[in-house]
Order: sequence, then structure tokens, then C-alpha cells
Amino acid sequence: MSQERAAPLEELRDWPEAQCRRELPSVLPRLLSMYQHSENWIEHVEILKIMVEMFLPHMNHLTLEQTFFSQVLPKTIKLFDDMMCELTSQARGLSSQNLEIQNTLRNILQTMVQVLGALTGCVQHVCATQESIILESIQSLPSSVLHVIKSTFVHCKNSEAVYSGCLHLVSDLLQALFKEAYSLQKQLMELLDMVCMDPSVDENDGILNMVIVIHTLLDICSIISSMDQAFHANTWKFIIKQSLKHQSALKNRLKHKDVITSLCEDILSSFHSCLQLAEQMTQSNVQEFLPFLSDSCGTLHQLYLQIHSKFPPSLYAASISKAQQEEIAGAFLVTLDTLVSQLITAQPFAQAVLDNKSDLPCELQLPQCLLLVVVMEKLPSQPEDVQALWCTEGQVPEAAARRSLLKAIFHSFEQCSGELSLPVHLQGVQRKGKPEVAVTLYQHVCVHLCAFIASFHPSLFPELDAALLNAVLSANLITSLLAMDAWCFLARYGTAELCAYHVTIVAHLIKSCPGECHQFINLSVLLKRLFFFMAPPHQVEFVQKFPPKEAENVPVWQCISFQALSTDLRRQAVREVATVGVAECKKWLGSSHTLGELSSLNIVLSALLAVCNSAGETLDIGQQTAIMEVGSQLWAFLNIKQVIDQPCVQQTFSLLLPLLGFFIQTLDPQLISQVVTLQTSLLKSEPPDHVRLAMLDFVSSLGKLFIPQAVQDKILPSLSCILGLLLADRNWLLEQHTLEAFTQFAEGTNHEEIVPQCLSSEETRNKVVSFLEKTRFVEETEAAKVERVKQEKDIFWEPFANMTAEAAKGSSSEPCAKRARQEVPLEEEHREALRVAAGALQTTESLLQKAPAPAWLLVEVETLQERIEKVKRMLQGET
Repeated sequence: MSQERAAPLEELRDWPEAQCRRELPSVLPRLLSMYQHSENWIEHVEILKIMVEMFLPHMNHLTLEQTFFSQVLPKTIKLFDDMMCELTSQARGLSSQNLEIQNTLRNILQTMVQVLGALTGCVQHVCATQESIILESIQSLPSSVLHVIKSTFVHCKNSEAVYSGCLHLVSDLLQALFKEAYSLQKQLMELLDMVCMDPSVDENDGILNMVIVIHTLLDICSIISSMDQAFHANTWKFIIKQSLKHQSALKNRLKHKDVITSLCEDILSSFHSCLQLAEQMTQSNVQEFLPFLSDSCGTLHQLYLQIHSKFPPSLYAASISKAQQEEIAGAFLVTLDTLVSQLITAQPFAQAVLDNKSDLPCELQLPQCLLLVVVMEKLPSQPEDVQALWCTEGQVPEAAARRSLLKAIFHSFEQCSGELSLPVHLQGVQRKGKPEVAVTLYQHVCVHLCAFIASFHPSLFPELDAALLNAVLSANLITSLLAMDAWCFLARYGTAELCAYHVTIVAHLIKSCPGECHQFINLSVLLKRLFFFMAPPHQVEFVQKFPPKEAENVPVWQCISFQALSTDLRRQAVREVATVGVAECKKWLGSSHTLGELSSLNIVLSALLAVCNSAGETLDIGQQTAIMEVGSQLWAFLNIKQVIDQPCVQQTFSLLLPLLGFFIQTLDPQLISQVVTLQTSLLKSEPPDHVRLAMLDFVSSLGKLFIPQAVQDKILPSLSCILGLLLADRNWLLEQHTLEAFTQFAEGTNHEEIVPQCLSSEETRNKVVSFLEKTRFVEETEAAKVERVKQEKDIFWEPFANMTAEAAKGSSSEPCAKRARQEVPLEEEHREALRVAAGALQTTESLLQKAPAPAWLLVEVETLQERIEKVKRMLQGET
């Protein structure tokens, strides 16, 4: 182009936007004319860029086809084809010595990249200015753009042959050319998603344009199938989407056979590529690749988690049909399973999966748990060193800290609270002659965990013991339960000696617990369950190691169900525990009744309760009477203020109620009246939830009793008040247990008249009716339930995670060493002793008002009077 004509182009670059808009009608025709007649490629591109960047934004989008695209794009295609032809021709002479050809080729490639950039600008402008696009208003744009894209991809695919051994001299620009074409096609597919056909114009023209677009995209698919698998899949996805979108118009014009044929060819090509890769991996031994993957194991781990988080049973999965689930699982998830099989021997992969510093977001917690289950499933077939890699904690100096596989399983499982509460279901195992049954997440993990334990290498048993104990002591109940189930499986699957050893270890741990805590409760449940699996000879040895007649062993025997013992051994253990328990209670009754000694008394009461609940016929009448008498005497020392204020007194209250309930048929009616009266007063003071829960067993046991006429006026109104207050409680756990206790009471009682008195409000009546009819109080759709659980998981997990982290910093998995009893300050002990004495006198006064005093009472009162006088003299002596 001449100097006179070039100068205006340079000036146009400096025009402000307002001037471009104003001068558009006069300048555009001149630029179009220059573009059509120019013979210089660089000038061509410069004019094209000016028109697209400076004047296209100001054109009427409804007339773009007539005023711009139809005039510019044909010349642009010819320009690009000419450059491509020149590029191919010149490439034959390319060499590292021929700098002139190198420069020529690089200039052509740079110019082609600019052409693709200008076309991208055209497509982006149309996308930005119109929400719905009529195909006929831009009809030359899609086909022209696809022609250039197809030509580019063909050249890139054949580049090794075109440039022979000198490809490296232009590879950077070829890569830039491919990326620009890739970006242009993505932008064009976004544009075509917005396209619709105008029914007012000639139908044949619009349909023909869309058919050309789809068939050109089919050609592009064949070209890129071996170049970029993801881009290839996305292009096919787009073809199918557009075919369905316009199916009514295209059904008779689109060459469906060509579409299907092309798809089959691409699938076959991909299949052959997979076979070739598999053959290469077999020949070269896949393990040789593992060192090169060490830096990518974290990425591969995240890939597995991210994919599974989008697939059922994840709470965050898209809603898809059962058929689609099976199709994806069969065609895609199987590949991930194979990936794990290949990586399982790699130390960096184990490090990435077991890293104890990575906090996964909620949506990846279930996939992590399922991945660990897959690893457990595959490990038994691996060599011992691979099993040790996964089942021991990180000991490589340069490696970051990590958990063992078993500890990771329990940690990951406890984070799946939402999936466990729904619960989500996974594919079950099909048994012979029976249909496949879906299983819950708990069942899935538990079954695989037990199977893994069965195959555990003996050298790794210390790791197994540590992991199980650590999980049993967890503050998370469901995690502790999973560990107990696994431990019980081990007790049944392993030797009798192993079971006896574990029972002994757990018993010693219970004795070492400093007091009531969640670790003690969990160990108690485990001991009770394991004891049933002990062989009779080992039970005899256990009784010899932990003699029931010795008070120091009472903490252990409170945790054991006596039903697990043989009849003779049970009779012996029941007799000894009952004897030592009654003796310890009498010892406390004869002492100063301090709060500091109450914790020991509570352990004794717990053991006596265990005797009553599980001894059966081996608990004779004399033992029953002795237990009932000390229980009755202990009740006299309870008062409302202490139960409200003192946790240790709350525990005593909670133990005495079921103990007295066990003897409800022989219990003194006056004592029953006192118990019910205290409960009524206590409820009005709003005691803690666990205290209210303790009342339910005693209340339901009253349903079996015919209350004597003499005390009905005192007991029945209090009883209806208790049940009414508990039924009105808003705590969901207490509400459920109260409904069960009320139903049991109502079904068994002879005093039907108080049942309607308990249902004082319409809300309470509806609640009871819904419970009896087994209907839900609130109907909730499955989708709403999933959404609620996801929100609850987000809300509740963070504080629990923080609590667990703090606990991990400050304590080990073993219970603390037994601590010395904390002494209550002396002044407080004096106050407590006087409070108890005053309470006992008040109870005596109340009894004297109701019935004549027994003959011995006056003598005992006089004895007490003497002791009071003695205390007074001691006090006077101090002053």
C-alpha cells in the first residue's frame, strides 16, 4: 500500500471512540474498499483489526451481515488460505541455517495468529451485544470462522510432516496458533448456543447454514481426536446439543449417517489409542512411571475426590437417573479404580491421601472416606512392605506428618456426619439367589473394615490395637461405635486368647479412668460387649484377676453384664458384688456424707444396678432386700438444691431412680410418694436434660404397679404432672424417650384416669397421636432433607473439629493416670454435713405427721441428741 494510503491508518488508531462513531458512515466504505484491493498481507490484517476493534462496536447489530460480514469474511478466508498455502510451500526449505525462510515463516504464522484474534473479536462482539441471535443475521460468520479453525487444526496436526526435522524452530508460534484457534472455537460455540432460526425468512437458507456448521464441526472432531481428548469430547457434546436443539428443523437435512459414522470412528480411534498405551505400559512396566508421578500424586488425589463428589451418593452430586449413574460408574469410575491400583505402591500417593494437615471441604469428605475404603480393599493383595507403608504412621524424616490408614479411616468417617444421618446408601453385595440390597455408609465402611482386619498382617497388630483404641476413646459417638463393632469382630474372628487379652487390657484402662467421662463410658460399653465373647475358662481367670469381692474392682464390674457368665460363676460374682456394694453404701451412710466421697458411692450404685439388671434368678431375695434397703436410705439424703447444683448428686439421683424402680412392686408406698413428689418439684426447677431423662424409667415402671388407695391422692396428681411436663419438653431426644415411656405407662397402668390428665394441651395430644400412629410431625421432601443436612454439617462440623484438634494437642489416646481426689474445702464440707442432717430431720418430721413412730425411733433420736451436744461442746472449746 502506498505511503499516502498508509498514513490515514496510523491516524485512525488515535481516534477517540466518539469520533469513530461519528465518522463511521464515511470511513467504513473507504476501509472496505482498501481491504478488498490490498495485495499486502500485513496491510490486510492491519485494516481488519482497525475495522473490528474501532468501528465494529458502533455498527448496527441488526445489519452486520449486509454491511460488514458478507463483505469482509470472504476476503479474509482467501487471505488465510493464501497464507496457509505459502506456509506449506516455504516450510520445505526450512533449516536452522536458512534464516531468511525462518523469518518468513515466523512472520506468516504471526500474521495468521492476528487474523484469528480479529475473528475472535467479531464473535465476542456479537455475543456481547445480543441476547438472542438470529442465524440469518450473521449467516456468513459461523461458516467462515469454522473454515479457518479447521484449516489451522489440519496444519497443526500435520506439522511434524510439514516441517520435518525443523519443527522446533517454529513450535512456539504453532502452539500460539493452536491456542488462538482453540479459543476461537470455544467462543463460537458459545455464540451458536445463543442462535435461533428466524421463522419469517426462507427456511431452507437457515437450515442449510446450520447443517454446514454441524458437518464442519464433525470434520474438526476427526482432526482433533488424537490431539486433545477433552476438547474433542466437548466438541462432540456441542454437536449433539445443537442437533437436539434444532432437531425439528434438521431432521430431514442433517446427514445422520455421517454423524453416527464419525462418532463410531472417533470411539474406535480412542479405543485403539488406549490399547496402544496399555501395551506400552505392559512392555515398559508401569512401576517405572511412578517416580515421575511423585510431584503429581496430590493432584491425582484431588482428581479422585472431585470426580466422586459430583457422583451419587455424595450430597453434592447432581440429580441424575439410576441408569445414568450405572452408565457413568461402568464407563468412567472404573478408570479411577484402576488409577488407585496403579498408585497404591507409591509412597507420595500414600502421603497425599493420609496427610493429617489437609482439611478437606465438606463436599470432599465422603469421597475421601470411600477412597480409603478402596485402598483397604486392595491392600491385602499387596506385599508386606506396601501394607506397612499404608498401615504405619509417617516415619520418613523428609515426609510430612501423616496418619496410618486405620486412623485415617476413623477420622474421615467421623467427618461424614451428614451422610451418616440421612443416611446415604451405596451399592451392596449381591448374594446368591437374592437381589442386591443397598447398604448404608456405616454398613459399607464396617463390612470393609472387618474384612481388612481379617487379612491384617501379624506384624502390624500393634498399629491395629492403637487405632481401634484411639477410635473407641473418640468424643464422636458414631466413630466410637464403629471401632467397637470392628473390635467385636476381631474378638470373634481371632483366638480366644486374644479376646481374653483385650478384655483384660480394657478392664485395666477402666480402672485407670479418673472418673465419669466419655472415654470411661465408651470403654464400659466395649467391655460389656467383649465379655460375651470370652471363653468360660478365661472368664474364670478374669474373676480371679479382678475379684468382685474387692471394692477396688467395683469400677470394672459395674460395666459387665452378668448374663455373660456361666450360672455358677454368675451366682458367685453376683453375691460378691452385691455384698461389697451394700457394705460400701452402709459405710457411706455411717460416714460424714461428704460430696467428695459421693463419686465412689456412685460407682457402687452403678455396680448394684448392673447386678439388678442382669443377674436374673441368681440374685436371691436376701440380696434384693439388702439392696432395696440401702437404696431407700440413700434417697432420704437427696434434696432439690443439691440435685440442681451438684453434678455428682445428679448422678446419684439418676442411679437411685432405676434402682428403686427395679423394686417397684415391693417398695414402701410412702417412699414412692416421696420419690414422685421430689421429681415434681425438681422438674419445676428446670434440671439438666440428663436428670429429666433419668426420671422416665421410674415413671414408666409405675405403670406396672397398683397404687394403694391411701397414697393415691399424693402420687397420682404428681405423676400426671411429671408426665405432662416431660411431654411438653422441647428437647427432641427427651421428647422421644418421654413418648416411649408414656406409651409404656399408659398400656400397663390400672389408673387410666390420669392418662388424659397428662395430655393438657392440644399440641401434646397431637404429638402423642402422631407417635402412636407412627406419622412424622413435619413432612420433608428428600431434596429439602439433603439441603438441611448439608447446612447442618457446615454449621456443626467446624466447632467439633476445633474441639477435636484441641483435644489432640493436649492429650494422648490413653486415659489419664488416676488423680488424687479433689478435696472439697473444709467450710463447704461443714455446710454440706449440716444441710444433709437438716434434710434428714425434715424427712423424719414429715413421716411422723403421716404415721405413728416405731418404738425404736425415740432411742435413736436421743442418741443423735447426745452427739449434737458433743459437737456443741467441741465448738465451745474452740472458742
